[in-house]
Amino acid sequence: MSKLIVGVGDMKISDNPEDTIVTYALGSCLGMVIYDPVAKVGALLHAMLPDSAIHNNKSQEEFNPYKFVNSGIPAMFKEAYKLGAQKKMVTVKMAGCSQLMDDTGFFNIGKRNYAAARKILWKNNVIVDAEHCDKSDSVTVTLNIRTGETTMRIQNVNYPL
Repeated sequence: MSKLIVGVGDMKISDNPEDTIVTYALGSCLGMVIYDPVAKVGALLHAMLPDSAIHNNKSQEEFNPYKFVNSGIPAMFKEAYKLGAQKKMVTVKMAGCSQLMDDTGFFNIGKRNYAAARKILWKNNVIVDAEHCDKSDSVTVTLNIRTGETTMRIQNVNYPL
């Protein structure tokens, strides 16, 4: 069994039934899992900011679409389609988007990440099957490629997502 670890501003995808994909300590970042149970293709995104427009001063070679919700979600879906996933079969689960370390709500990164994700999914007629967002938790998310089982770990307790 292989464990693929998703860092901040990262995405991992697999069609290998021996793989598990995991991302740790989702706070205000968006964690999104997509899984096609027929093709057995799954991906996990850990996006930290809502909008890639702030990237405009950097060269395209430095651009990381997975750092941003509005570019990471489409890029993840495109990679899943390349491995045989079909939009009509894909389940979508979200976690994170918490309000951590911003008690005054000045930046609202979690809420902005959540709104950006919902907007892009809505525009593309994609339904969210499960979510644990906009809480005050730090969450670890794991996806089992063989089964599609997605779990989240909060304060050392595992829950299905």
